Amino acid sequence: MVFLFSIQTPNMSSKKLIDAIKEKGKNIEAEMSFFEHLEVLRWHIIRSVIAIAVFAILSFTFYDFVFNQIIMGPKNLDFWTYRMMCKVGALMNLDGFCVERIPFNIINTELAGQFMLQINSCLLMALALGFPYLLFEVWLFIKPALTEIERKSARGFVFYATLLFVIGALFGYYIVVPLSVNFLANVSLSQEITNQITIDSYLSTIATLTLGCGVIFLLPILIFILSKLGLMTPQFMRASRRYAIVIILIIAAIITPTADVITLLTVSAPMFILYELSIMVSANVKKQKDKREKEFYNS
Repeated sequence: MVFLFSIQTPNMSSKKLIDAIKEKGKNIEAEMSFFEHLEVLRWHIIRSVIAIAVFAILSFTFYDFVFNQIIMGPKNLDFWTYRMMCKVGALMNLDGFCVERIPFNIINTELAGQFMLQINSCLLMALALGFPYLLFEVWLFIKPALTEIERKSARGFVFYATLLFVIGALFGYYIVVPLSVNFLANVSLSQEITNQITIDSYLSTIATLTLGCGVIFLLPILIFILSKLGLMTPQFMRASRRYAIVIILIIAAIITPTADVITLLTVSAPMFILYELSIMVSANVKKQKDKREKEFYNS
């Protein structure tokens, strides 16, 4: 008995040793895979930074156009939105709808303020122009982790996300920004107070509203992802429609702090459309998921 035990013990030890080596090999392979993913992510980040730098240099080269036509555009009375408001006001006999003055001056209060304005505005322009390429790099990074079915269902992600972002940014720049600037500039509590707006405040307002609207317009893409993960359903969105309407009106009131009902509805209407579009996207995802489950059980 002692002899048999002494024979079996080395075999058992050898088996444990082999299992330990295999487990260690799996851990090393997993660690290598993790570091390989970090290496791939590093190159995606490097390419994205290079793209942003290229667009920033391009913006710096044409900075006169960027500053005079884009940044200072919503302050000028000949801005496209103000001209359209005057035409609509004259056509519909709306008194006060035409923008006749924007009473504030832009000042600089820091020694390096104008230099930092040029740097920050070029970076913001680069971020806006390079957003499609950033989405493309994100897609290239997550694509290998998707199954063939998921790749097919997510086909066109970069195109549709870019399209929605561009539409949202244009809506923010041509609708939300001028309406907000016009309202806030004409708020006067006393004639003793003169509006002297710093360039940092002016630039941050324009950038926040423009890029913020671009991000908000990505709602259907977010709903698509959440629906794919099973975290969002069309039934829930339909049941929450009344709460969504209240939230949208609150967001529109914050973006454009004005008591004008026409302005409020102008800003909130695209958000209502986006919400209904998101319901359709979620319903389509659920329909495809139910179809695949039905085919699986029938096969």
